[in-house]
Amino acid sequence: EAQIFAGGMPIPALMEKAALLVANCVQQCYRVGEYSQVGVLIGPGHNGGDGLVVARELHLAGYQVSLYSPFNHAKDLTRQHWQYAQELLKIAIVAELADLEHTDLLIDAWFGFGLTRSITGELAKQIEIINQWRQPVVSIDLPSGIHTDTGEVLGTAIQATETFCLGLWKRAFFQDQALPYLGKSTLIDFGIPTQLIPQVLGNTPLVRQMDAATAKEYLSLPRQVLTHKYQQGHLLLICGSTSYGGAAILSGLGARATGVGMLSIAVPESLKSLVLNYLPEAIVIGCPETPSGAISSIGLELAKYQAIACGPGLTTEADTVVKSLLDVDCPLILDADALNIIAQKQLINTISQRQFPTIMTPHLGEFKRLFPLITHPEKDRITAVRQASELSNSIILLKGARTAIAIPSGEVWVIGESTPALARGGSGDLLTGLLGGLTAQNPLDPQLEKVVATGACWHSQGAIMAAAVHRELGVDPLTLAHYLSTFVEINDEKKENT
Repeated sequence: EAQIFAGGMPIPALMEKAALLVANCVQQCYRVGEYSQVGVLIGPGHNGGDGLVVARELHLAGYQVSLYSPFNHAKDLTRQHWQYAQELLKIAIVAELADLEHTDLLIDAWFGFGLTRSITGELAKQIEIINQWRQPVVSIDLPSGIHTDTGEVLGTAIQATETFCLGLWKRAFFQDQALPYLGKSTLIDFGIPTQLIPQVLGNTPLVRQMDAATAKEYLSLPRQVLTHKYQQGHLLLICGSTSYGGAAILSGLGARATGVGMLSIAVPESLKSLVLNYLPEAIVIGCPETPSGAISSIGLELAKYQAIACGPGLTTEADTVVKSLLDVDCPLILDADALNIIAQKQLINTISQRQFPTIMTPHLGEFKRLFPLITHPEKDRITAVRQASELSNSIILLKGARTAIAIPSGEVWVIGESTPALARGGSGDLLTGLLGGLTAQNPLDPQLEKVVATGACWHSQGAIMAAAVHRELGVDPLTLAHYLSTFVEINDEKKENT
């Protein structure tokens, strides 16, 4: 904003432009016939000014608008809009928050981005009251009380039904802890000149969002006409145990969805026939096993594979297997028990010395065990995943409602859309296979992190499509595996139509 103002755009012009776009969105989403009575919470800063412009436009469009502000001061521009609304437009001003309880819609314009102090006292009590009301709440830019970068709740925060984010996405929208407060999130593009973004950021590592459209483009389908299976990658999966035989099958199904040219799966000898029944196209390798049914050793020529993925269902008994992989000359994807073994044996320093890429895919609990010196990663997942990537010299994929992927340079990819349907045992096994299959087809890609982000987005989109048909409770891993293939079929169909 400072750069825009320095470039000559008056502050009032920017406020008008952004707030008019918000007002249009409100009118489209909340029609006057159904949401005729609107309460607007006005803050002391420019967010409050945005709210007053929105209130003005809704008033002129026929809504019955009421304004409420618990503050006795305001910035000059916000104060001017307040005076205009009060004296010329005669918009109603209420003295008590309770007067807004029975409105059809609330618009939260108390605080936008930049809030750093905790909300306490009477204002905190008022937010708690608002959160108990039943009408929808629209927040402008950010729900009041949410930290712009970390998504932390600063004492308390408005629980919005919908948030209209102004200009550029704030990091809070990709932090798990903010999600219960954001509601549906929509970006309002008011035309920030693109050349300003690198000027302002300078050498700051970028945070990019991987969406479905970008992921589909990166799949580079259809394939070249003249190709064969050995040109489409050979993946080795090392997974499963007597106790967790399904993990090997699910990982294999994830890899199958990518169309990897060759798939080999190393499992305990006792699981070989079971896995082969589900994946007849795979080369299933029976390995020696411990008395409890874990893989005890891998007697394979590992150099012939373009990528190796290891971990789902192994159990921590397979520690010698995991350690034997750390000097392999190809990309290595580590998940689940492989990560637990890395943490137990304190092998992060060894991993950081690898000459080929390492991709680790922890959930929050695994992350804390792997990187105990990174305190409270849940409070700022983007910063935490950057630190972990730098420490391990690896690509780190931190799973969550907003999965984040970092590389050692500090660049981060975030997955901005997901579904609680993925909160089910076996979902992560599919992701391991998916990442392995994509990596095996792109082992020398200088932007391997984009391959990983594509896989994470693909996984998420498959679950979203499945949940739309089967509802969240009906998305078991086998169902999800089917929709992973559907994601690609949709991509192929669009390209053929083009």
